[in-house]
Amino acid sequence: MSPAAPPSVPAGPSSVSTGPSSAPAAGPSRPGSRPLSDWRVRLGALALVWGCSFLFIKVGTEGFAPFQVTFGRLLFGTAVLAVALVVKRDRLPRGARVWGHLTVAAFLLNALPFSLFAYAELTIPSTLAGICNATTPLWGMLLSLVALSEDRPTRVRAAGLGVGFVGVLTVLGAWQGFSGLDVTGTALALLASFSYAVGWIYVRRTLAGTGASNLSLAGSQVGLATLQLAVVTPLFTSVPESVELLPLLAVVALGALGTGYAMLLQYGIVAEVGPTTASMVTYFIPVVATAAGVTLLGEQLAWNTPVGAVVVLAGAALTQTRASRRRATPPAGAPEPGLAPQERTDTRSADTPHAAPKPVVPKPAARA
Repeated sequence: MSPAAPPSVPAGPSSVSTGPSSAPAAGPSRPGSRPLSDWRVRLGALALVWGCSFLFIKVGTEGFAPFQVTFGRLLFGTAVLAVALVVKRDRLPRGARVWGHLTVAAFLLNALPFSLFAYAELTIPSTLAGICNATTPLWGMLLSLVALSEDRPTRVRAAGLGVGFVGVLTVLGAWQGFSGLDVTGTALALLASFSYAVGWIYVRRTLAGTGASNLSLAGSQVGLATLQLAVVTPLFTSVPESVELLPLLAVVALGALGTGYAMLLQYGIVAEVGPTTASMVTYFIPVVATAAGVTLLGEQLAWNTPVGAVVVLAGAALTQTRASRRRATPPAGAPEPGLAPQERTDTRSADTPHAAPKPVVPKPAARA
């Protein structure tokens, strides 16, 4: 949630997802080093974690206020990333300018969208929130018309935007006059996805060439978002009179797994197979979110929801096509989320990141 997400940025126009967003890319692999599991298994685990984030949010809001859910999510996510930084002996970014940009990125990719999704799920199903999260690439392409003039859309990408818009209307049941739809909750979820898109454009334009590692920037960004919520939460909420176990476990899982561990998973996947392949997780998140909401929460599913979701994802896929292989860049999506991943991309192919000398920030996979 976005699913989707944060690492270092490139100097170019190329591009978190969940969120959102959102994992950084690692540097070159050590010779002879092998991951503990196949990247396909880890990609499936990443889709499972990010897809279930919407369920965790729903359960968490049954025992805590939305801001409290978001604060807990960021707090436990920061703890996981802090441990990773200590284990890798990585250093935090330097320079007031970098920290200033990270503060803005933390708001746009973490604090704001995470809070909006939490408030949205007070009145809409987790399945609908997961599908709204998948619209991040559509917002990103719209914004690219203004903010990224070097990334002009082709006819195919423009068609994808139209297809995605039709999918959104299908999910919302526009022909029925949006009957039975909570407009406020849905608008909040769509606004959260829009925030991911704005955040990624901001990151790509302001954090290029910082010299800090992907993990360092990601951990710092989530930590700053935690501080932002630490200030806001006491102003709008009060301490719960009692704490129920299930909502508490949901918040812990949302932060430790959906924000911290998921980012580390994506970090490794991007380093191994590249940002383009890793971004495929975007298309599985709504499926997992829908399955979890229906089977575990008993949410109702009308025919237009899954059909519209497929159309949205098809449109999102079309918006990520490129006219030239040479200029191919990682597709956008919305990382949990909510982080700003960066990775090294090979000059020969978007899927061979280890040989590139300069870090590049991909567009995020859509996530909670």
